[in-house]
Amino acid sequence: MLKGTKLYSILFNKCPRCHEGDFFVTKTAYDLKNFDKMHKRCSHCDEDFEREPGFYFGAMYTSYGLYVATIVTSFLGYVVLLGGDELRLLAFLIPGLIFLMPLYFRIGRRIWINIFVKYKSPHRAEGYSQPE
Repeated sequence: MLKGTKLYSILFNKCPRCHEGDFFVTKTAYDLKNFDKMHKRCSHCDEDFEREPGFYFGAMYTSYGLYVATIVTSFLGYVVLLGGDELRLLAFLIPGLIFLMPLYFRIGRRIWINIFVKYKSPHRAEGYSQPE
């Protein structure tokens, strides 16, 4: 259902071009020795994941946006709607954001590359002619 959309590639750690090969080496973001290790190329379509030096610098801004969205949503939900204490929110929010760091790092990179790489359906490959 989601296959063929950028959301599929972002959520399921797949190549943005073919949605078959894995983007990161490990499936989980919480293998702390390898959470940042990416494949150099897609194992299925040979898409280059290391596009140029500094390419993923922009991913830092996307992960920053995820942090800001989490903080604003938490504040509005807990302090404004429920009338909770700001210091209590900070006591839970700061460790929570540290815990989410590997996940947001990976999602930020997948969002960033999906901005620049378009999905190519296997049915639209070169040399394939659609029947009339």
